[in-house]
Amino acid sequence: MDTKAFSRRLKQSDNYHRRGFGHQEEVTELMNAAYQSQLIQQLRENNYTLTQGNVTIRLAESFGFCWGVERAVAMAYETREHFPTERIWITNEIIHNPGVNDRLRQMDVGFIPVEQEQKDFSVVDSGDVVILPAFGASVQEMQLLNDKGCKIVDTTCPWVSKVWNTVEKHKKKQYTSIIHGKYKHEETVATSSFAGTYLIVLNLAEAQYACDYILQGGDRDEFLEKFSRACSQGFDPDRDLTAVGIANQTTMLKSETEQIGKLFEHTMMKKYGPDKLQEHFHSFNTICDATQERQDAMLGLVEEPLDLIVVIGGFNSSNTTHLQEIAVEKNIPSYHIDSPERILPNNRIEHKPLHNPVEIAENWLPEGQIVVGVTSGASTPDKAVEEIVQNIFAQKS
Repeated sequence: MDTKAFSRRLKQSDNYHRRGFGHQEEVTELMNAAYQSQLIQQLRENNYTLTQGNVTIRLAESFGFCWGVERAVAMAYETREHFPTERIWITNEIIHNPGVNDRLRQMDVGFIPVEQEQKDFSVVDSGDVVILPAFGASVQEMQLLNDKGCKIVDTTCPWVSKVWNTVEKHKKKQYTSIIHGKYKHEETVATSSFAGTYLIVLNLAEAQYACDYILQGGDRDEFLEKFSRACSQGFDPDRDLTAVGIANQTTMLKSETEQIGKLFEHTMMKKYGPDKLQEHFHSFNTICDATQERQDAMLGLVEEPLDLIVVIGGFNSSNTTHLQEIAVEKNIPSYHIDSPERILPNNRIEHKPLHNPVEIAENWLPEGQIVVGVTSGASTPDKAVEEIVQNIFAQKS
């Protein structure tokens, strides 16, 4: 399938919408009421610090809703305003925030049901309106919806679209796209659908395994088994790792993406020589600015004297998880929560330790004077951060 030609045709269709519908004023009012916070604005104006009683809150200097997320949510609200009576669906969570997604359900936006990891598009009829979320949707999903005669509202973040353009360039040059990401994450699923030949690596260890294979060869069957769900159909490591380009899921840890890029660059240089590098390796910067800013702010926050850190965001939010990783690396006690309701009475908190199931921690706030670091992922509205800060103050009052 010529994904670039299909994408061009889709964007020229009368059923395709990407620029909103002219209801910005009404939507801005609704979103400000639902998601903005005077307390958080006060924290910003007070050098990101607020003390009540024996609790000091230190807020990261970049956190919460990014431009792409705010745009996606606003477009979803606009879609409901513009199509007040039509059936509206969304192919996935608009963003990884339970409160925001619940609000869309209250607005009678349906979520495509998933059965055994497969979306059931049989619920969608011709003429229905379908929203593509901030993470994007696969080419196959877009084609199916187009064939059904749906009105498509595309809220895909421009940073994600930038990665799609990058893998299209790889495909044109017959390079294999090495995608740093989680193979089941909807953004990576979408990105890989635009790629030609691809290999998805989760982390530096998987990238090292692939690079070792490039330099030394290895057990082909073991390689294919290891990446059985993370490579293009018919992938052959002996054939498809001779020329590679780097791309990434935009919410991955910036430093790790950079390390993976350098690792493949050095591997190709060692394998083919510096003079042949451009024939075997290409790299474009596809790290999202907002993700980078939040990670940089977190790196600044963990240098402060903190007793603990609260990281706020959906449990399935990749960019939020990477913020927590930074706290863990610094050995600062951290609590990843997705909503204010996770802070329970009697100094308890329901939280998700890194790479582990949700659990309840007792006596999580130490006695006496404490400093609590707070940050939030790109899908978390200020209102949720405000409620959590207030709950922390209330626990220690």
